[in-house]
Amino acid sequence: MDEEKMPLFLINGFLEAGKTQFIKFTLTQDYFQTEGKTLLIVCEEGEEEYGDDLLKETKTAVVYIDELSKLTPEYLEELELFYNPERVLMEWNGMWDPASLRLPKDWGIYQQITIVDGSTFDLYLNNMKPLVGNMVRSSELLIMNRCDDIADLDTYRRALKGMNPQIQLIFEDADGEIDEISEADLPYDVNADVIGISEDAYGIWYIDALDKPERYRGKTVEFTGMVLKTPEFPKNYFVPGRMAMTCCEADMTFLGFMCKAKNARLLETKDWVRVRARVEYEYNPEYGGEGPMLYADLVEKAEAIEGFVQF
Repeated sequence: MDEEKMPLFLINGFLEAGKTQFIKFTLTQDYFQTEGKTLLIVCEEGEEEYGDDLLKETKTAVVYIDELSKLTPEYLEELELFYNPERVLMEWNGMWDPASLRLPKDWGIYQQITIVDGSTFDLYLNNMKPLVGNMVRSSELLIMNRCDDIADLDTYRRALKGMNPQIQLIFEDADGEIDEISEADLPYDVNADVIGISEDAYGIWYIDALDKPERYRGKTVEFTGMVLKTPEFPKNYFVPGRMAMTCCEADMTFLGFMCKAKNARLLETKDWVRVRARVEYEYNPEYGGEGPMLYADLVEKAEAIEGFVQF
């Protein structure tokens, strides 16, 4: 981020998700200490409050905003001039679309973190999925707390990763962070000579391959997908994948990994193919680092799969 810009830490989440508790904890941590002042803009007040002792100790000033219309670039500039902060934290109202936030030209979002209450996540996912999607797609980190009574966290994990494959997820219960999903929970054998990915398991494999390179590096997978090609692709490269519904029918995305194959030049976009390929991990700007790359030894025409991947 440009060092000349005012860094804004945006903490998102629905009411009573634990945003205030997270901010209070973060302000006291050694890694978050700074010499200058911190301006905290609170857009939604819950049961938790910021005590005067904490604010004094952390050199933090609080401003409360109850209407999105008041949160203008001009008003934010006035706050900057009055408080002269080194950084800004914003406790965002989860019912507001993050895309509606307008900042002064010399401000920039340094990090967006979303806090989710696992005990009520089903309610929001089933009734406000587009709003959840907007929140998740714009976040770099999502912390789901209160997961003690959730039996199938992997369902939530796939839903969230489907909305934003690059997001970092942390699940917590009363004892702290919960371990990741084990290989035994996957609907295929990752130790098979050829890992067969059924049409129902494609979304699970896609997300897991992004998250767990140690499970798939150098291994062979086989699946059916639709061909995507563009003129910018190098010779003999294409992307086999599936269309996925992340929030609603109007919010579709194509999920697939780049694949190199000898006969790729003969394929056309929207062809359906059966692919058997070795999985490697290579640098790709779209991943922001290393990501899956497929090297196919078999690409053959296949019957189309009806329907979409759903999370």
